[in-house]
Amino acid sequence: MKIRKIALIPAYMPTPSMLPMLGELNDSGFECIVVNDGSGNVYDEFFERVREQATVIDHPANFGKGVALRTGLSYIAGHIVTPYVVVTMDADGQHLVSDALNVCERVIECPDALVLGCREFDGDVPLKSKLGNSITRVVYRLATGVGVSDTQTGLRGFSDRLIKRLLSISGDRYEYETNMLMELARDGCRILEVPIRTIYIDDNSSSHFDPVKDSVKIYKEILKFSASSLAGFCADYLLYIVFSLLTGSAIFANVTARLFSASLNFTLNRKFVFKSNKSLASSALQYFALAAGILAANTLILMLLTQKLSLNIYLAKVIVECTMFVVSFLAQKGLVFAKKGEKKNA
Repeated sequence: MKIRKIALIPAYMPTPSMLPMLGELNDSGFECIVVNDGSGNVYDEFFERVREQATVIDHPANFGKGVALRTGLSYIAGHIVTPYVVVTMDADGQHLVSDALNVCERVIECPDALVLGCREFDGDVPLKSKLGNSITRVVYRLATGVGVSDTQTGLRGFSDRLIKRLLSISGDRYEYETNMLMELARDGCRILEVPIRTIYIDDNSSSHFDPVKDSVKIYKEILKFSASSLAGFCADYLLYIVFSLLTGSAIFANVTARLFSASLNFTLNRKFVFKSNKSLASSALQYFALAAGILAANTLILMLLTQKLSLNIYLAKVIVECTMFVVSFLAQKGLVFAKKGEKKNA
């Protein structure tokens, strides 16, 4: 059976370069779907020309890239017969059709995977793009344990098997693409990479990405977890100092301080960070089992650093807490506070 190729393009105030890209996509066997994300009346004539080469879905206002992608996916799910492959592309002409074809072919080989068209960040790359991707790549690796070389690429491919899952992912703007990577990694979905050309037109001036506002949305879950962990760490560290001064024992001080700070951290993470809908008893049991395991590892490492290596007890505490931060985030997100119905695929 022939597998249809669909190009999904969210477009907000697009550049003229989108028109020749659509022509080339059509010539290469793609069916094009463009979501006009509230570009305004001034673009009406432009989108009339787009309609000659693509199916156009209009948003009455600018809702954001995430909403536009889900609008397109909903249309595809309701109007196109399986099997098919979807490739998402940006509207600024910075993705080559040849690269989209390569991504498509990789999806056909691995229909259960998400395939990313990953840029090589060398040569004349705008600083904000290089820096933004570097930060996101590190944060994503810490949060999921999965290495991805280009977390911000808009060129992504997937088969009809992933449509339902992608429609369930939250995020209205650029954070949707990061949430996609986070959620699929959490599900155990394979994330594959295909190298693509790195093209920036006019120093990427056509991008509507807001470095401050959109970055906060992209990193908000990790930022909230960091704030919660910092609050717990401050309470833990202050109590650690008090008890160590009172008793002279780093081990007793570490255990006692952790009992108090763990209760604070559990409450913050359950209610404000992950907003879990699991029962209090179930979450508490898993959390404190995790906390006990982390405490045991924490204490053993602390003993090694202070007693065997003679490291300052306060410096040792900081080193140990930083080491356990990543382990705690991954375990709490994927296990303790995972929402009901979000289970990893076998």
